Amino acid sequence: MPDPAARDAAEEASALSHPAVDPDSTASYGDHPDQVVDFYAPRGGGRGPLVVVLHGGAWRAPYDRWHITPFVDYLARRGFAVANVEYRRGGAIPSPRGNGPVAGRWPETFDDVAAALDALPALARTHLPGADTRRTVVTGHSAGGHLALWAAARHVLPAGSPWRPAGPPPLRGVVALAPIAHFERAVELDVCGGAVRQLLGGDADFAARAECADPAALLPTGIATAVVQGREDSVVPQAVAEAYVDAAAKAGETVGLTLLDGVGHFPLIDPAADACAVVAEEIAQLAW
Repeated sequence: MPDPAARDAAEEASALSHPAVDPDSTASYGDHPDQVVDFYAPRGGGRGPLVVVLHGGAWRAPYDRWHITPFVDYLARRGFAVANVEYRRGGAIPSPRGNGPVAGRWPETFDDVAAALDALPALARTHLPGADTRRTVVTGHSAGGHLALWAAARHVLPAGSPWRPAGPPPLRGVVALAPIAHFERAVELDVCGGAVRQLLGGDADFAARAECADPAALLPTGIATAVVQGREDSVVPQAVAEAYVDAAAKAGETVGLTLLDGVGHFPLIDPAADACAVVAEEIAQLAW
């Protein structure tokens, strides 16, 4: 039986071995240096559905949008117009538990995702003329999968929330890749070394903040939703995705769950992996 740690290390090394791919255009959606979106036109020209990508990395500062650009380029080479969103993540100060930088910023991480999604239709018209914004799908990996689900659920946030739009987002759907989608289960499993608690600023306000930040608490959404998950994922285990799908079912909503045998966390965004083709097909089924 393969050693899980060795498999994880090999999968991560493969996914992160591809050179970063420069965008065709970049635009700001705010004044902070992290408030930018990179645009990738469909390779070969023409128009394609707009795919909004939110990268993972446990909402921690060392992991920025560049590590996911090979995946972004993979989508562009399959006819999609792609917007790769950057957002403010945790600071560089090590967490009290000593296992790396603090995850996320409250409320800035959420401020940024909301602002970026609101600004994207206008920005795409200028910077990505090959994008058909009437066919928009949001996707994200790991912590970015959480943000993708959250972005698609903003219209069910409590009244008065600064992140709640006037109505449902104009999305064809959301495809979440190994998402941190159910906070209670993720905390039980200590996903990413306490990252969920850090994202919400610690224990003091955790319960109140989770009500407007946990995708499992923002159901049903009425937005077509699919989750792609590797069965061998030890970074964000399958149990987290299953807990979210179960919560959706209890809320009266069906969420598609695709489980991939022999696949861990990183092949979902690795252009060299078969799992990446499965992800592209899931996005295509919603977008085209």
